[in-house]
Amino acid sequence: MQSTLKVALIQTALIWENPVENRNMFSTKIKDIPGDTDMIILPEMFTTGFTMNPERVNVDEGENTVKWMKEIAQDKNMALVGSISFKKNNKYTNRLFFIHPDGTSASYDKKHTFTFAGEDKVYESGTERLVFSYKGFRICPLICYDLRFPVWARYKGDYDLLVFVANWPEPRIEAWDTLLKARAIENMSYCIGVNRLGEDNNAHRYPGHSAIYDPMGSQVVFSEKDEVIYASLSLQELKDFRAQFKFLEDRDHFSLKQ
Repeated sequence: MQSTLKVALIQTALIWENPVENRNMFSTKIKDIPGDTDMIILPEMFTTGFTMNPERVNVDEGENTVKWMKEIAQDKNMALVGSISFKKNNKYTNRLFFIHPDGTSASYDKKHTFTFAGEDKVYESGTERLVFSYKGFRICPLICYDLRFPVWARYKGDYDLLVFVANWPEPRIEAWDTLLKARAIENMSYCIGVNRLGEDNNAHRYPGHSAIYDPMGSQVVFSEKDEVIYASLSLQELKDFRAQFKFLEDRDHFSLKQ
């Protein structure tokens, strides 16, 4: 079993409601990612920005992006993660796709749609949390506003790594920084957050602050730049930490009502 996961976080500005140009831009950045990388993580809605008008984008672009992700994953022999506006059965979702290097995939629909921006009126909320195994790590991917809800992200003996993809704006960036660190500490897990840069067509600015925190809450990497951020995560170090400090054994047990 592999004990180290090498990750690449792509932090950059997005082109508003333009999947073709965004895919081309990410293709250029991904081309230069070293071959020993295991997983590439893109921001939330990485082909459009945080649009509340998905009907402006050709409905086929969702499937086109999934096809592109599979081609990239297979060509680079790396997993690829990111969320997009996706239409299925006449309903839009903010759907995260995890694409394995062999082209197989898993998906998660954002549970907590952002009511402040009216996301709940445009996108259907998900109901199921996703946890999957990759390179020995059990991974739970979530999306942006999910970060504010610790019960939904709570460790239930089922993951080693939390991943949050986001379009988190500048005025509330301290909350992003604080909550990423909190999710790592309270769940004794690695926690990755990938945010975007730049300004969208609604004049919202995004400062990046993509980061990784270890189970003690120490910052592994952090960036405010347009760049690919690299880190190696040790599964053995996580297991040793959890074995030494058995705080999770004292956690409260609960069930969620939908």
